[in-house]
Amino acid sequence: MTYRKKGIVDGREYEPMKEPRYAEIATFMRAPLATDLGEVDIGLIGVPTDLGVTNRPGARHGPREIRNSSSLMRGFNVITRVNPYELCRIADLGDVRFSGRYDLEKQTGEIADYYRRVHAAGIVPVTAGGDHSITFPIFQAIAADGPIGMVHIDAHTDTWGDLYGSKFTHGAPFRLAVEHGLLDPKRTIQIGIRGGQNLMDGVDYSLAHGMRVVFMEDFAKMGVDEVIAEARRVVGDGPTYISFDVDGLDPVYAPGTGTPEVGGMSTIDALRLLHGLRGLNLIGGDVVEVAPPYDQTGNTALVGATMMYEILCLVAESRFGPSSARAL
Repeated sequence: MTYRKKGIVDGREYEPMKEPRYAEIATFMRAPLATDLGEVDIGLIGVPTDLGVTNRPGARHGPREIRNSSSLMRGFNVITRVNPYELCRIADLGDVRFSGRYDLEKQTGEIADYYRRVHAAGIVPVTAGGDHSITFPIFQAIAADGPIGMVHIDAHTDTWGDLYGSKFTHGAPFRLAVEHGLLDPKRTIQIGIRGGQNLMDGVDYSLAHGMRVVFMEDFAKMGVDEVIAEARRVVGDGPTYISFDVDGLDPVYAPGTGTPEVGGMSTIDALRLLHGLRGLNLIGGDVVEVAPPYDQTGNTALVGATMMYEILCLVAESRFGPSSARAL
């Protein structure tokens, strides 16, 4: 059996979600490990690479540690009362495998190829990175039929051009996505932007192309509810993706990341923001830039797992909830 939510193993009833959280092979959210794409509705996927970073490496270790920490996640979301496992078939699809471990451009192509197979199987992806460069090839797969909208939580706009001789870095995925017709900049909101810059190229690109940029100082003045309303206005009813970079949070809450910026949002504000996105037409999401080597407490991986679970709940309710009649 390639997909097992529950069943009989060794003569007794077996349900992974109800086994001790310290036991079993670590999978995202203790979901079953699947090998048959035909038996999955939402696929939880790891992309363990950080070749695209411009500062500290370490995000390649993110998927493994997020898996470990996600054993603390449970079924019901007590705020939204959503249990994603009751709405659809959720499974861990494992990690994207790379033949070009030291070739960033080749890895970008391999990620896109992997997600094309996932998308062709009708699976909605929820991903753990890896650095933020992985989102562009994901878009190459899931937005091939037309540009999508995005709610982007981050300290940085990630709309720079070439950096250090490459256009595929974690500072450039959304500029690439716009230039390739995958991302609609006028249906994109970037929340939490802050920090110093040597060049204003990225911020200027976002603003010039119509992205709604909510700088962190604006976030503090507006408050979470107003930012939620603005996000919903910007993305509208069209297909939308959530991309959550943990450096959007203040490093007090998520120190284990490659490019931390002081003055970010709190975890409770991030959770409130995500809860406010219920009902959007969501086609996937990711949590990126968890770099466990910089956080010996393991808290950043727990934060990453928590945000990934919240995105999973949103996507499951959007695509497979009782009021959903949308097609991918």
